Amino acid sequence: MGKAVWTVALAAGAAVALTGVAAVPAGAAEGGASFSRVTVNGGKPIVVGVKDQIEVPVSFRMTTRLKYDYGPMIYPFRGKADGGEMLYDAIETTDCKVVDKKKGVCDFKEWLYIDPRHLDFENEDAGTWGTAAQVFFAGDAWDTDDQHIPLQLKRATRVTVDASPEPVAAGRTITVTGRVTRANWDTHTYQGYANRTVSLQFKAAGASSYKTVKKATSNGTGGLRTTVKATVPGTWRWTYYGNSTAGAKSSSGDYVAVR
Repeated sequence: MGKAVWTVALAAGAAVALTGVAAVPAGAAEGGASFSRVTVNGGKPIVVGVKDQIEVPVSFRMTTRLKYDYGPMIYPFRGKADGGEMLYDAIETTDCKVVDKKKGVCDFKEWLYIDPRHLDFENEDAGTWGTAAQVFFAGDAWDTDDQHIPLQLKRATRVTVDASPEPVAAGRTITVTGRVTRANWDTHTYQGYANRTVSLQFKAAGASSYKTVKKATSNGTGGLRTTVKATVPGTWRWTYYGNSTAGAKSSSGDYVAVR
C-alpha cells in the first residue's frame, strides 16, 4: 500500500498555526467530505520526551465523491479546527483502501510525527488537544471537521530504582531509593519531579506480575526513599501513574536475593 507524505516545515515550532500548506483561499467553498472511525494512538495519551521524534499511529475513514489533491489527514489542534494551532511536523497517509467505490468510502492509515526539539514546543503545550480531519479538493475547496475526540499530550517521565543491601537475610530491612523526573520541553532536559506519589512494587521470584507494597512521595528533587522488610527473593520497582500532563512510567526492576 502506497503512502502520501505531507511534510510541513514548522520553522516557528510544532504547536503553531499552520500557514502556507493549509491556507484557505478567500471565497473558497468548505465541506464535501465526512470522516468516521477516527482512532489516534489507539486512544492512549501521546507522550513526548525531550529529544526523540515520536510516531503516532492513526486510522480513519473518509467518505466523499469529490476529487481531492491534498490529504486527507488527521491532526491535533487547539483553538479552531480550521485556522487554530496544529501539532505535527510531518504526516504520512496510505493510499485509499476502497470500502465502497460508488459512495466514495475509503479507509486510511496515517503516521503523525511530533518532534519536541522545535523551539516553540513548550511545557504549556501539555494537556488536552482536539482532533481535526482535513482534506483539500481541486478548485480551492476544502473540508475541515472537528471530530470531538480529545487527545491528551503529556510530558514523558523517567523513574529509577535501587534496592540494597543485596543479598539480604530473610526478615531484614532493605532500603529502596530512586528518582522520578519529568521532561521539560522548555529546556529539553529531564528535571526532578517533586511531590509525586509513587508506588513501590514487588514481584516475587517466579511470579508473573508486580504488586504494590507501599507508596512514597518524591522530595524536592524527585528523590524517592523508603524501607521494607525482605521476606522472599524478588524484584523491586517504582511506578508513577502519571497525571493530566505527565505520562505514566515504571522503573526497571532491581532483583534482591533473600537468604
